[in-house]
This record gives sequence, structure tokens and C-alpha cells, in this order.
Amino acid sequence: MIDLTYLSNFYCKTPQKLSMYSWYGSVRLYHFRVPEDSVLVCWHLTVTRGSGSSCGNHNISIYIRSGAPPVINPIDTAFPNETAFLLAYNLTASISSGQNTTIFNVSNPEPGDWFIAAHLPKDNGKIEQKGFSSMCSYFFQPQMFVRRVIDMPILESKAPLLQTVSSPEKPAFLKFFVPDYSTHLIFHVWGCSTEGVEGADCPLIITVGSTSLQPFSVRTVNCTGMTSCAVRLLTPPWETWIRITVESIYVNLTTTFSVSANLTVGCKPKSVGLIGDFLAKLNTNSNCVSGANNSAVVGNTTMSGNTSLMLEPFGNECLRTYSVFKEELDVVSVQFSVIGGPNLIVLTQAPTLIPLDLTSFADTGGTLNLHLKLNQTNMTNGNVSVVACLAAKSPFLALNTTQSCRTAFSQGYSLNLNVTSPKAALRLPFPEAAMWYLTLQVLCPDNASDCANVSSTVMTSVYLSACIDECGTYGECRLLRSYSYLYASCVCKAGWSGWGCTDGSTAQTYARQLVAALLLTLSNLSFIPPIIVALHRCYFAEASVYLFTMFFSTFYHACDQPGVTVMCIMDYDTLQYCDFLGSLTSIWVTILCMSRFKDIYKYTLFMLGALIIAMSMQLDRRGMWNMLGPILFALLVMVLAWVYRGVKRRQCYPTTWKRWVFFLIPGIAIAIIGLCVYVFTETDENYFYTHSIWHIMVASSVVFLLPPREYQKEPWGCSRKFCGYQICKNEKEELYTVT
Repeated sequence: MIDLTYLSNFYCKTPQKLSMYSWYGSVRLYHFRVPEDSVLVCWHLTVTRGSGSSCGNHNISIYIRSGAPPVINPIDTAFPNETAFLLAYNLTASISSGQNTTIFNVSNPEPGDWFIAAHLPKDNGKIEQKGFSSMCSYFFQPQMFVRRVIDMPILESKAPLLQTVSSPEKPAFLKFFVPDYSTHLIFHVWGCSTEGVEGADCPLIITVGSTSLQPFSVRTVNCTGMTSCAVRLLTPPWETWIRITVESIYVNLTTTFSVSANLTVGCKPKSVGLIGDFLAKLNTNSNCVSGANNSAVVGNTTMSGNTSLMLEPFGNECLRTYSVFKEELDVVSVQFSVIGGPNLIVLTQAPTLIPLDLTSFADTGGTLNLHLKLNQTNMTNGNVSVVACLAAKSPFLALNTTQSCRTAFSQGYSLNLNVTSPKAALRLPFPEAAMWYLTLQVLCPDNASDCANVSSTVMTSVYLSACIDECGTYGECRLLRSYSYLYASCVCKAGWSGWGCTDGSTAQTYARQLVAALLLTLSNLSFIPPIIVALHRCYFAEASVYLFTMFFSTFYHACDQPGVTVMCIMDYDTLQYCDFLGSLTSIWVTILCMSRFKDIYKYTLFMLGALIIAMSMQLDRRGMWNMLGPILFALLVMVLAWVYRGVKRRQCYPTTWKRWVFFLIPGIAIAIIGLCVYVFTETDENYFYTHSIWHIMVASSVVFLLPPREYQKEPWGCSRKFCGYQICKNEKEELYTVT
């Protein structure tokens, strides 16, 4: 035996800011790829906390999974019916200082795709206005160190190898390739000889398989006290390298041993030859492909042309295999179509096998859906049942002896069909990147001899969708991205929660949804008094802006409802943009109107400000300075105008105490109260009434803050006339009378 050559690799991801958990989109997801023949992976999980008074001690939840993004449930919500899931391995990192690093090691890791997800604790529902909150920032950065072997010995079937191991820190590594249609695999260790120790006992620990942090991913046998030992695998993973690790219980003692493998390959489908009658079996009526350059995946083979394969020969009676078209419809949307139609003939003599190609990690970001329906009209025996098993990497073929649906390294998912329950369904969120196999067989539980030649027809439907049932009525399916990896998740509304927005334990009632919709929409009618006051005082431009704001705020909130009480008269983003634009423009024109400029200056500033506000809202409609900038500038202009008039007239402006006491001070106080409600008190629970208060406060403040109409103007814009002559307004500033 020669010494193995180890190499190291290092991978690092950019730090990302963590968020409080409310749905899967709050999670920061990282994708790594572990190279082949890696024997050790060390993750450095670093959490960095910002500085500030709002920074507290938080527990960071971290999830790790091999083959697909982690399936998590941090707030213990219910999964939809017929959903099978296995929660990912998780650990908690507590941070009480500026930085905390957690080291996590995995020996003999599963090669391929690994995913790490992290998030802060559950969101408290507080609505933070951008720029007004002082939330502490937490950043998460994973780094991966890999130790791999570049000259790992290859073990072949029935070809023993002589190996040597000297300590637990220096184990022996081997690998064995398992081809398709393998049914049994046995690894045998014998002929142990330990330096300085009498006897032929094997002081060895054998581990077969690679660690994926999931149950049954490895098999371990302790050979201590035995002269030989073996590890038996039923239905090992197909088309895969299997890792064998042998460790010694002694330190600094060399043990020599022999290891061999015995592989049993079961029945195979009948060969169709290299070309054979392939072209004669093509069906030009296929819906899956069209055009001369299209292609479709059939099992592991890509067929090109305007064709479709007919059902392949079954071969002998121990296994019936169907070929499958894999049609990629969209991102994380794939349709699997059985060639020859969805109706499968299932027998008692042999299991029926359907391969499903999900080996691309791009197919792991959605939900795998399986629907089975038993055709009861052609049942030849009413007491029989059809058993199905969906498993990854290798099929479960012993359906007639046990229904455990467990292969060598994984636990599959079993389904049962009979006359009383003719339908069955299964949903798998974030399926593992692997070849999946669906096996079906007819079973007769009472007397097997009575149904020796019984057959049943099962209609199958297998497809990959972005979300479960498109998240239902109270959810929205959103496509998420982590670097170049795309995946999907449901964001729920109206108090609903869960992976498919089906958990109604905290759901809002219809009455509450209706009250919220009415409050948020009808509260905008409080802009009617400012419109009337503006028209009465001849401020027609200001009145038109208030009308614009009232209209779009009403229909924006009618479209923004989380439940079923929703009405959208146009695109949601358009309504939101117009609402934000109208709200800020209303404040802009109100403050400039209070400055009492000449019309030519006032309307110029109106137009210039509206254009700048429109641009800033397009850049970032929730940015603090995009909102405060125009408001502060308008306030500065108003103060300068008032100071100019006060200095010129040598008296305080506005001149009367009644204007201050009964109009300006109440208006400013109402505006400040409304702003405080908007910035500091809004949460997800009270949003419908706190935001309605904000609407009413802002509209009420406008009534108080609008200046009186200009001198010599009649209410509603009617010009004063005297003796048939119109009195012209004197444009000189010093002739104005301000009350």
C-alpha cells in the first residue's frame, strides 16, 4: 500500500446581511460544491455584529443540507397535506460580541452540491421605515475548507486488495463504482494482522457511504473481536461511487487486512441495440417536441427530431421499465411524461420502474409532485392493492416482500392504492439532486396464489412546480435567487403561514380583512375637506394634487390588501408609485403654498419639485432622504420667505396671533403626531388602523396649514366686480393684507 496524497481547497462566499425570519425569502442561502474524493470538509461560519445601542445578543439559526436547499420550519407551522419532508440539520450560533466563528466538520462528505442557510430569530412584525430605524446589522459569511485524496484506490468486484492502516487519524480510503440495476453489494474484510498483537482479530471499524447529515447516509460496522466481517447493502445507489473507510482502534500500531467486494446485478431491460428499430418506433404525434432541431430527454438519453419514443421492450419478467420524457417548461418547472401515455400497467409478477431525472441542481429549487390514480374499471381482483415507492439514487424493488421503501442509504416514500382509496399524492419540497425512481407493484395481502396474474392500470402524473399549489388563495409564489441559483418559496398573507400558506391557525377572519380594507381606503376620504378648502381659497393646483393623492391612495390600499378583499384597477406597482408620488407632492405644494410666493414663482417650483420627486420615487420610493429632501428644501424656502417678509415689514410673519394659535400650531402638531404614528408605531398587526390614522392626520393638517385666500379674490375663484368693472389685483407685494 502506498501513502495517499492529500490536497486542500478553499472556498469563500461574500458576507450577506441577515434578516429576521418571516418566510423563506428572509433566509440567506449559500451554495457550495464539494469535489469528488473529499474526505473532510470544514466550514467556518462567521457572524459579524454591527455596533450600536440597538445591537443585542441574538441566536443565529444555521441549516446545512446536501443535494438541495434546506427544508426548515423555525416557527413550527403546519405543512400542506400529502407533503413529505425531512427537516435539515441545524445548529445555533450565539453572538454576544463583535464577531463569532463556528467551526463545523464533516468527515467523508457526500460529493456534489451543499447548501447553507442562515437567518435571525422570528420577525416581531414591526414595520421599520427606511432610514428612520436604527436596527443593528448582522452579517453571515461561510467559508469551506476541503481535504481530498487524488489517488484513492479503486476496489473492483471480486478483486481483493491488501490495505494497511496504522491509527484512527490515518484511515484507509477506497471507492467502488456501482452500475445500474445492481441489487446487492457486500464488502468483506478478512485476514487481519496487527503488528505486535497476537491473534487474527480485526481491530477495525468499517464505514460505507458518504455523510449527507441525513439518516441512513452511512453504514458502520465494528469488526473488533472478529476474524472477519462484512457490510451488506440492499439496492445500493446506482451509477455512483461508494466510499469505504477503514479505521483502526489502535494508535501507532499497523494493521494489514484484505478487503473485497461482491456485486450482484439484477435483471436488466431488454437491449434495443445501438440503432435497431429505433426510427421505426418514433411517433410523429408527440406533443413534447416539434421542429427539426428540438430534443427531449428519455431516461438518460437525449433524442433529437420531431419524434416520440414508443414503449420499450420489458425484457424478462423481473422488472418492467418505462421511459420518460423530461420537458423543461420554465424555471423550476418540469413535466415528466411517460412514453406511451400516463396509464401504466402494473403486475404482480414484477415491479414497474419509472426513472425521473433530477440530477441537475437547477431542479432542486421547486417541489416534486406525484399523483397516482387507480383505474377501478379494469380491476380483475377487488382485494388487491397497488404499492408504490419513490426513492432517490436507487429504486426499491422488494415491494412484494416488504413495504419499508428503504434502500441502502436513504428512506423512500411509500404510497398505497386500493378500491376504497383509489387516489394518492405526494409532494416533496426541494427534492435532492439525484436520479429518482418510482416503482409500483400489485400486491395481494390475503392469498398471493389468488392473484398470480392480476394486473391493474394506474394513471401517473409527475411534475416539478415552483411552489405547492401556487401557494393557494392566501399566498404568492415568488422566485428567489442566490448568486446564480434560482429557487421558489411562498410568501403568505392575511395571517396564513406554512410552506404552502395552508396553516390558518393565525389567519385573519373575513370580517377583519373587510374592516382593514374599508379603513385603509375610506380614510382617504379625509382629503375631501382639504380639496374643498383649497377650491374655496382659489388654490386650484393644490386641490388637483390632493385629488390625485386621494384617488391613488384609495385604490393602492384596495389593491394592497393581504386577503381576499382585494381590488386592483391597474398594475400594483403603478398604484404604489402614484400613491407615493402624490403623497410627497401634496406635502411639497402645501408648504410652498404657505410661503405665499408670486404665482409665477410658485408654479415654477411646483413643476420643478414634481419632476424631481417623480425621479426620486423611481430611484427609491422608500428612501428616507428621497422623502425628506424635498420636504426640508420646501421648509427652508418657506422659512426664508417668512423671514424676508418679517424683516421687510419689521414685524412677525404671519402677523396675527390668531393665525398662529388657531391654524399654524394645531396644523403642525397634527402633522407631527401623524408622522410619529407612521414612523414609530406601525406593525403588521395594527397597520390597518395606524396607517388610517396617518391618512386622517395628514389630511387634517392640510386644512389648518393652507393659507387664507389671496386678497381681492372671491371664494371659489369668482372675481369681484363693481359697477360692471373688474377690480384688478395689485401685484405689488407690499399692498397684500395677510390675516
